[in-house]
Amino acid sequence: MRIERLKAEHNVKVEWVHFPLHPDTPAEGRSLADLFAARNLDRKAMHAQMKARMDAEGLPYGERTMTYNSRLAQELGKWADTQPGGEAIHDALFRAYFVAARDISQPAVLLDIVQHVGLSADSAREVLEKRTFKDAVDADWALSRQYGITGVPTFVAGRAGVVGAQAYEALEQLVREAATEDDAEE
Repeated sequence: MRIERLKAEHNVKVEWVHFPLHPDTPAEGRSLADLFAARNLDRKAMHAQMKARMDAEGLPYGERTMTYNSRLAQELGKWADTQPGGEAIHDALFRAYFVAARDISQPAVLLDIVQHVGLSADSAREVLEKRTFKDAVDADWALSRQYGITGVPTFVAGRAGVVGAQAYEALEQLVREAATEDDAEE
């Protein structure tokens, strides 16, 4: 993956900042047909384009028909980042949502994912029940608004960013420019 390669080749530290793409999605989810109805978009063409991008990156990509509210998944991801080995949850959540079309708004689904990546289901259950990382995700949402982020993924390094599934070279250029800024400030 591009991110793993950046980490290895440029000693990049990855910090996940969560973004409210569709925060108004109801508890039962929303069909993609309804979500995109007013935008006059060709969902099949959009899917084919995204699938081609994912295939180029060697990433799986399924065909989902629903979108689900990811707020609890974001809170769980924030918690997982504080746990040894917790970064594995981000890939697992991606696969659950974008490949298997699972409803990641459901605590039972999230706890299953937690167990599959080797984290404590009991601790995760407590995090979800107490909403322990709610404030942290609220802060992420505020930061994303401050940066003017409008889509996912968005990659930020230094004072610049790029939006969308980018080629490795674009991300590498972003990292190099940020390193140049850091060197200039010292």
